[in-house]
Amino acid sequence: MAVLALLAAASVVIFEQFVQWRYGPVGIVGLLLLTVGIKAKSPTCSSIGAVVLALTMTGPAL
Repeated sequence: MAVLALLAAASVVIFEQFVQWRYGPVGIVGLLLLTVGIKAKSPTCSSIGAVVLALTMTGPAL
């Protein structure tokens, strides 16, 4: 069970580093808002985070 928790934590850190490398600080803010909104069960916060991430990912296409 400890190995599973360690693997999950490592994957989260790797994903956060990828988002920061690829999308910069705005991507981290969007990911943070989405995560906090899901954990706090706040649809407003998670929706704002999802919109920020979506705009960050599709920004150059617009």
